Amino acid sequence: MTNILLAGFNGSMGKQVINLIDDHDELNLVAVYNPHIQENQKFDFLPENTRAFNNINEIDVNEIDLWIDFSSPDAVYENTKFALENGINPIIGTSGLSDDDYKKLNELSKGSQIGGIIAPNFSISANLILNFAKEAAKYYSDAEVIEMHHADKKDAPSATALNTAKVISAERQNKSENNDMEDSRGADVNGVKVHAVRLPGYVAHEQVLFGGKGEALTLRQDSFDRSSFMDGVLLAINKVAELKELIFGLNNLI
Repeated sequence: MTNILLAGFNGSMGKQVINLIDDHDELNLVAVYNPHIQENQKFDFLPENTRAFNNINEIDVNEIDLWIDFSSPDAVYENTKFALENGINPIIGTSGLSDDDYKKLNELSKGSQIGGIIAPNFSISANLILNFAKEAAKYYSDAEVIEMHHADKKDAPSATALNTAKVISAERQNKSENNDMEDSRGADVNGVKVHAVRLPGYVAHEQVLFGGKGEALTLRQDSFDRSSFMDGVLLAINKVAELKELIFGLNNLI
């Protein structure tokens, strides 16, 4: 039995994870955490014996194997740090970690040999695109990324699109050192342009466009429902205990 704490349990992704855990007998949701819930507040959608915490220091770390996080950008660093410091494998789907945050957490992870996964996107198709784009970038120097999400998504461009651009930039032969991402619905990541679309009706979609002499290559993935992310979450749950450090990107497990 794998005992799980879920942070950000009352959001859209959190509720999908609750359903995933409920569908698998080997998984047990022992606790949820959100610092903003009221004392003794009841949640009818939680399993009967699941404890709800609003104080991270009251959590019984000895009964938790995995910390799954779909909380908020302002909380994710401290949540991940808490999990690693207490010997709990973290699976992080919350955006907001900077490169410096990841470096510090990775050093902590290596020091304690507690593995974890930080994934900008848990869609299998989105992570396959990342691997395909990495291969294509060896042959095409010119590439752009278009990401399309629901109107309520706050970060633009998305962490998924920025990570895709970084992977492409690292592989292609003609590289740029320019980074322009501040206050923009688009970005320039080392010469790879990233475009963000925020519209009602969308969930999560990405296109990677490569252009060459007399030809073009387009990679595209579409997530039409948040349930599409659950196969990736389950993959992370099944693999994370084998890791000895913090891994960035679910594509590294595929």
